[in-house]
Amino acid sequence: MYDIESAKEQFGRLLVKHLERAERIKNDQGATDYQSLDTIVIGALGGDGIGPAITNQAVRVMKHVLQKEIESGKVEIRMIDGLTIEKRVEENRAIPAAVLDEIKKCHVVLKGPTTTPRKGDPWPNIESANVAMRKELDLFANVRPVSVPEEGIDWTFFRENTEGGYAAGKEGVVASEDVSIDFTIATTPGCERIIRAAFAFAKANGKKRVTAVTKANIIKATDGKFLDIFYQIAKEYPEIAADDWYIDIMTAKLIDKKRRSDFEVFVLPNLYGDILTDEAAELQGGVGTAGSANLGSRYAMFEAIHGSAPRMVQEGREIYADPSSVIRAAAMLLRHIGYIQEAAAIDNALAALAGADCPVKITGRDTGSTSEAYTDYLISKL
Repeated sequence: MYDIESAKEQFGRLLVKHLERAERIKNDQGATDYQSLDTIVIGALGGDGIGPAITNQAVRVMKHVLQKEIESGKVEIRMIDGLTIEKRVEENRAIPAAVLDEIKKCHVVLKGPTTTPRKGDPWPNIESANVAMRKELDLFANVRPVSVPEEGIDWTFFRENTEGGYAAGKEGVVASEDVSIDFTIATTPGCERIIRAAFAFAKANGKKRVTAVTKANIIKATDGKFLDIFYQIAKEYPEIAADDWYIDIMTAKLIDKKRRSDFEVFVLPNLYGDILTDEAAELQGGVGTAGSANLGSRYAMFEAIHGSAPRMVQEGREIYADPSSVIRAAAMLLRHIGYIQEAAAIDNALAALAGADCPVKITGRDTGSTSEAYTDYLISKL
């Protein structure tokens, strides 16, 4: 049996939802000026799995470099508990209500990894906490830098966070036992703001090239809109070269040693950004080495890009988890709110710890250092 009428009603609700969202984007009031605030409130959420273990180490680093600001009251760091899979299942919410209320009292958030249930897991089908937070706080830009100087790699990815294939991830239609349909979404204001953010970053940081990544030859309506808007905005930046590649060939070019050093700034829809940034991070040393910024006008959230590694917890190995990704995210957070020198000091210390002669090595097991010992040594180098 087909249930076409129910499917049409479901699609209709989805359409209205995103038409209204497009109007809200148009009425955005602009970005927060952090340095004009009396107190910058930083929220820290451990998440679950290895999240609390590594996030606590990043908080230690922030408290160290911001000691004077914290003592003077210019900066406050708040620990926010409850963003665990158990609590989320208990409330049947991607983000527990009390946790979301506390997040909204902060200006920026450092977030540990969280578990997203998948088919076969013991948990119900709860939406990703990351996806929910991006939507709740309108964090439209996911910014991920990847740097491997010895390979000539200095990339910054601007991944659209609130549209594309993830925007309606739990709102697909099952029309029959034989046919299921999911949706990908692109709005004009949504595309404009992520593409403008990429070009503005390129101009501010002396970058000479911005590359769009789509599959506009096949996904014509949504990816086509993204690409059309990309070239419209590119005209406003004549000093910056603009080009585009399809996602399939782009995954190949990132590992092409003859071409990959040519790229600088990428801007791309949500799903493609998820894939490409993980591939890029692997060239840097793995997803455990990469931090990520999720930026909106009112709020910003910074996180590691890897998962919660529940197996490490089950095996009692969470104390050996690598904290460098979330520490790198903390450095990105500090840079975002205006503490440039402090962020640079953290980045330099992380680079030093990556050297072959460093006495602390993270292996994820008792063959290497604990995350606490790693962080102790990093702090000693600041």
